[in-house]
Amino acid sequence: MSTGLNLSSVVGKEGGDGKRSDDLRRLVNEAHPPRASDLEELQGLQKTQKERDEAKDEKRQESIAQTLRSKAVNAGPRVITKEPRHLYLPQSPRSRAKAEAEQTDVVREMFHDMSDVGLKPVVVYHNLTVAEYYEHALKYEKSSHITSTGALATLSGAKTGRSPKDKRVVKDPESMDDIWWGKGSPNFEMDEHTFRLNRERAVDYLNMLDRIYVFDGFAGWDPASRLKIRVVSARPYHALFMNNMLIRPSEEELAEFGTPDFTIYNAGAFPANRYTSYMTSSSSIDVSLEHKEMIILGTQYAGEMKKGVFSLMNYWLPKRGILSLHSGCNVGQGGDVTMFFGLSGTGKTTLSADPKRPLIGDDEHGWGDTGVFNIEGGCYAKAIGLKRENEPEIFDAIKFGTILENVVFDDETRVVDYESNSITENTRASYPIEFIDNAHIPCVAGHPKNIIMLCCDAFGVLPPVSKLTKEQAMYYFISGYTAKVAGTEMGVTEPEATFSACFGSAFLMWHPTKYASMLAEKMEKHGTTAWLINTGWTGGSYGTGYRFKLRHTRAIVDAIHNGELLEAEYESMPVFNLQVPKAVTNVPTEVLMPSNSWVDKEAYNNTLANLAGLFKENFVTYQDGGGHVTPDEAHRILAAGPHMA
Repeated sequence: MSTGLNLSSVVGKEGGDGKRSDDLRRLVNEAHPPRASDLEELQGLQKTQKERDEAKDEKRQESIAQTLRSKAVNAGPRVITKEPRHLYLPQSPRSRAKAEAEQTDVVREMFHDMSDVGLKPVVVYHNLTVAEYYEHALKYEKSSHITSTGALATLSGAKTGRSPKDKRVVKDPESMDDIWWGKGSPNFEMDEHTFRLNRERAVDYLNMLDRIYVFDGFAGWDPASRLKIRVVSARPYHALFMNNMLIRPSEEELAEFGTPDFTIYNAGAFPANRYTSYMTSSSSIDVSLEHKEMIILGTQYAGEMKKGVFSLMNYWLPKRGILSLHSGCNVGQGGDVTMFFGLSGTGKTTLSADPKRPLIGDDEHGWGDTGVFNIEGGCYAKAIGLKRENEPEIFDAIKFGTILENVVFDDETRVVDYESNSITENTRASYPIEFIDNAHIPCVAGHPKNIIMLCCDAFGVLPPVSKLTKEQAMYYFISGYTAKVAGTEMGVTEPEATFSACFGSAFLMWHPTKYASMLAEKMEKHGTTAWLINTGWTGGSYGTGYRFKLRHTRAIVDAIHNGELLEAEYESMPVFNLQVPKAVTNVPTEVLMPSNSWVDKEAYNNTLANLAGLFKENFVTYQDGGGHVTPDEAHRILAAGPHMA
């Protein structure tokens, strides 16, 4: 077939090799004319850019500039969103000349009067796409890699867990009477002056960097209750993390975002000054409710940002009559809602991700007048020991857009070894909730029919399931008994028994009885049933017994959902007075009453009495009611706990 181009006739013409080469070049250029004068200009053609609304861009840039303003001076740095091609001039003479001609007065000014510290321009990357975050992470962070499934593996630095003892809350006149202070409280006070010092330290550090990342998103799926959250960070990994964990705004919502309700300054790569007042280490996580700001210094663990937002919502939601809960939540086909309370490692994320029930959320929720809603836009699941056969929904969510934190992978295949704890036990996966195939979007639902309180009993004496009265629900909710799972916090290397009020003491802002009284009121109003499920040990304490099988726990949850346990026959467990079912479908009868699975009965009785004593000792902190329940209510709650002869 003829192409219309006779190269042989060209080669055969007079004029020698030079003439023939020129003719060949001319023919090729005519067939495929160059679209750029050099490689850099060609690379510039590789990406298309949307037309931008300059007025909205200026409004957004001014909002970000105010966020980065130093408290010591009046003006913030001049910032731009994304990095224009003409800001840093290319070296090719032709491309350089073209770029210089395109420079605006604004860009020229940026080289003279850009920041509070008088250094080079600050380039702000605002709400990038996932692909752009990947590109930046791979370019600027040596610890970032793409795994075999497309996830982004990265490292959080020296801190691989939260640092709860380094959390500080500013004691300001407006909120000081609301905040839970003193014994048992996670809120360590800080004064206004020290907060300003740490804020200045964080902002100055961020303003000295070549580039920073700003992500604007929402906390709360209920439009009437959501907050606008702004996160300023130095690492693309942190920006992508919050892109996953907050609710991602549409282009229209982003254009109208305006001033945030709360701002997080993550300068975690820069340490706190250990000699500053109220500091106990080089890490400091500081919250000011008056200024609506959070400062992070000395830790790059991304979970600090997530839980900082939750702490804020734990203050703000109850103030508006909405109960905030550290919980997972799913909904059945008939609209029946179940909430799962529990700390990390108790199975909250695993059990709420049920293929038969759409997921509302796996960790943080609000319960208001119209029902429940997820606070977050994503999930932060533990990855240690992850297997597809046990947790298919989570395993399949690990793909492009997911962050894998502190995992180990094969150098050649990039296949992740989820069994490895070489870096930490607290390996994590962060992904948008849409990555769960049966996620319920939008993440809102009706009032809960069932509440399941999960614990991981390291002593092995609590039953796998028991039905609770209203007072027992308040007692065990306030107690928040479980085992602290290895790696969840710095310094924890193996499970140990612990109590964490409301199954999330580290994030509470009000006294626990405030949340418990709201829970009891909502349960009574909406006919909600409460259950206590132990996903920990049986047949002996940790080290001698064995952990309940996941399939048995799932069978118990199924029996709750299908109504079997509402109709079951119960017997009372001594000391704790818990009502234990005599039979559950697909669960061995011998494991239902803990005493039956222990060989050494004397050891069981001693361990049971010991745990009861620990419960009573822990509850002394809350037995006065904290000002949120009446003395009579406080007495009834206390009476619902264990009793020793």
